[in-house]
Amino acid sequence: MQQTSVLRLLAAHRPHDDTERDFLARILRFVRETPGFHRRDTAQGHLTASAWIVDAERRHALLLHHGKLGRWLQPGGHIEDDASLLDSALREALEETGLRCRPVDGGIFDIDIHPIPARGPEPAHLHYDVRFLLEADAGARPEVSPESNAVRWFALEEIAALEGGPSIGRMVEKTRPQPPA
Repeated sequence: MQQTSVLRLLAAHRPHDDTERDFLARILRFVRETPGFHRRDTAQGHLTASAWIVDAERRHALLLHHGKLGRWLQPGGHIEDDASLLDSALREALEETGLRCRPVDGGIFDIDIHPIPARGPEPAHLHYDVRFLLEADAGARPEVSPESNAVRWFALEEIAALEGGPSIGRMVEKTRPQPPA
């Protein structure tokens, strides 16, 4: 994965709010200063890629109930084989939901930084998560992967009750149609 292409993609992103603006500054600094910024063995953390999967009408989003974390989240995970961030998000979407999705555009939809607790020999670290807006075909039926307890479509209005945290709420807000200016 080339540092220059990642920096270019990040620099083109327009943050939604002050929190995301802070995340963007921190991720840009991390990528500039950290050799192997996308490798899992980078001690302080690494880039990850996620998929915010929606239907064509933007009324529903697909979430999975994460097996290890026990929470409803968007599909996502680690970068493999020096793939691009978008390719990684598409691969994770397919692996974790069984759906072949298409990117709405090639740009970043959202970014987040979240801590990952220590587990076994793996120390606590950060995921610098880059998220892409993907669309699935109408009527697409997801499949549960071995990493998840469940996967299902939720109406955007239902997602707030899942207590997925501020980053999930931010993506819901971005998905809703915005009133004309």
